[in-house]
Amino acid sequence: MPHPQLLRDMALFVEVARRKSFSQAAAALGMPISSLSRRITLFESAVGLRLLDRTTRKLALTSYGEAYLAQVSRLVDEAQRTFDDMMAVAKGPSGFLKIAAPPDFWVLRHLSGVITEFSSQHEHIHVHVDLKPAPVDLVGDNYDLAVAIEEPRETSLIVRKVAEVENGLFGAPSYFDERGEPTTPLDLESHQVIVPSQGTNATWSLTRDGETVAITVGGPISCNSPSLARRFAVAGQGITTANVINVDSDVSNGRLRRVLPDWTLPATPVYFVTTSRLLPAKSRSFIDFATKRLATVLATASREGRRSCSGPARTRVIERALSS
Repeated sequence: MPHPQLLRDMALFVEVARRKSFSQAAAALGMPISSLSRRITLFESAVGLRLLDRTTRKLALTSYGEAYLAQVSRLVDEAQRTFDDMMAVAKGPSGFLKIAAPPDFWVLRHLSGVITEFSSQHEHIHVHVDLKPAPVDLVGDNYDLAVAIEEPRETSLIVRKVAEVENGLFGAPSYFDERGEPTTPLDLESHQVIVPSQGTNATWSLTRDGETVAITVGGPISCNSPSLARRFAVAGQGITTANVINVDSDVSNGRLRRVLPDWTLPATPVYFVTTSRLLPAKSRSFIDFATKRLATVLATASREGRRSCSGPARTRVIERALSS
């Protein structure tokens, strides 16, 4: 039978190794840095190998540490999951669930409702949400999971696609009154576009009935924020790409108009990202719940947003233009 302290030291080592920081690991574990450092030193002595290289500026795993981490991580995760499952049987999923999510409008409007419903059904889980732009450091910032609209580059992360958000092309009526409205994708090349990344131009790919057209667009303004791009578009600065559900109220109120509605842009995927497949009960219960709810909510919102782009509000805008 292994000594109880051996199992605890294994868990302490995994925490430090994953975070590559004694201070972050100590904060997550709720123990003094000096105590954690001493336990790891004693653990290395017991193993007989140096597992961590420490300097004043950084901490790195040795080759022995890398190999040992790969072996014991799953054991520690399975032990934690087993404990959480036992607790869940006794009183249901519980604990502090820390989630990172992008500061997009659809998150504020729709994910908030999903979390509210989940919280009302799981009284023993405290949910904390941080609105943070990508990339998110799940381990370093101690997140249980992240909601992402871009697939992370780290291959070690576990990524689950849960939904898609439809995108379209939008501009202000004042801009179209001045510059005219594009009727084909190629027309966009002569229009002023709010470029979604740093630079003066970008390539957009539009699809209709199996036909795909790639065009180069450009304009004097670029930004990486969908919310700011929307504001520039409302101000008449050009055409922007936007999630349909992010601008449905602008379209309904006549501040924005969708153009080329028969042509589709690549949809924005929505992912749940975790550091392991072996999740505690609190994380599994949220992912199971939110995957079903969020997919339905976003699909419904996209349909409603699509209708608002071609409904009475757009008709009224066209009628006003014709009568002026």
